[in-house]
Amino acid sequence: MEISISVYLVLTVLVTALGMLVLRNETVIGNGRGEALQLHSEKRLLMLPGITRQQAWNKGLIIMVFILLFGVSACRIAVGNDYWVYRADFLLIEQNRHVAFEPGFIFVVKVLQAILNHDQYLPIFAFFAFFTVLFFVRALEDQSEWFGYSVFLLMTAGYYFSSLNSVRYYLVLAIALYSMKYVLDGRYVHFILLICVAALFHKSVLVVIPLYLLANVKWKRIHLILPVIFCISLVALPGVYRRIIFTFYPYYEGSMFDTGATSLTNIAKGVAVLIMGLIYYRSVIDPVAAAGGQRMEAEEKASARLRFYFNCNFFALLLYVFASFIPEISRIGYYLNITHILFLPALLTRIRDKRQRIFWTAAITLAFLAYFALFLRSAYSIDIRILPYRNWIFQ
Repeated sequence: MEISISVYLVLTVLVTALGMLVLRNETVIGNGRGEALQLHSEKRLLMLPGITRQQAWNKGLIIMVFILLFGVSACRIAVGNDYWVYRADFLLIEQNRHVAFEPGFIFVVKVLQAILNHDQYLPIFAFFAFFTVLFFVRALEDQSEWFGYSVFLLMTAGYYFSSLNSVRYYLVLAIALYSMKYVLDGRYVHFILLICVAALFHKSVLVVIPLYLLANVKWKRIHLILPVIFCISLVALPGVYRRIIFTFYPYYEGSMFDTGATSLTNIAKGVAVLIMGLIYYRSVIDPVAAAGGQRMEAEEKASARLRFYFNCNFFALLLYVFASFIPEISRIGYYLNITHILFLPALLTRIRDKRQRIFWTAAITLAFLAYFALFLRSAYSIDIRILPYRNWIFQ
């Protein structure tokens, strides 16, 4: 049974509304004088010592967001350009025939095929949907300073809906987003181990190990020469980079993905985020100079997070502009520019001037709603096909 685009619209409204009800027990806000205030909730649950009512309420709301997102993902059938391709590959894996997938994905499919009856592909799609949505939601729960707005950006930027198509890639994209917390906390062993596990499902995710570690560095002006050198090398030595890439992905060379095209939309998005970040860099992202170096430890960590997200967006912009020769450059770029669903809410909550905060919130909201409209308009395209939405429950 075909269900209209209204499913996606209602889902977006519902999860955004639920997300907006999630309030942090400890929220950092500006007081208009460049100082940070901490707001605490002290109401404890009688039966759960150490847990506030707000925390319990938040957890319930976040679980509801997860259930809604997972439900739509798990119940889909024939949604996505790759859907029936994956179904055919599941059968090949069951027959121990060769498929161009990573060993972790093959192993999991084999185990599920052994447990299930022949050609029970719906539970397999549901299995991967569960973990994709889980890592997305957990990443926002752990890292977002404005959970509801991050959920809104996750939906309107198309990341969630695109996960209905490319099963393996969006699973590891969600894992990469979740792994950022380990980089920011300095738990690099945890980060590398998690990414290595993710690489068993899509090895392109290995690129985030050097990129995220570099993005976590507090760059000085003199260090800006390094990105310049890197961009010059991309322009001067594309053949060298292509040989390295095709060592890992030989089947991409000369394929339909090897077109040399780049995404003008992602470039425009990267430029917009970069400009906004530069406007507030000294006062919000890195306010040490303005504050004389005297800040709370919490604000130090918050500034480090904002710098990390800002650097990731900057790296993505460089790749989109100078590395269009890389097949499927958008997939590499997404590992970096997905940080804007964390960066923009954090930046907005730290703009101390109320009128500026309202202006930028409205401008960003309208921009992403416009992008969402264009995204849904293209969702019927034969190379995307996440619309119309079909649900196996009502077949």
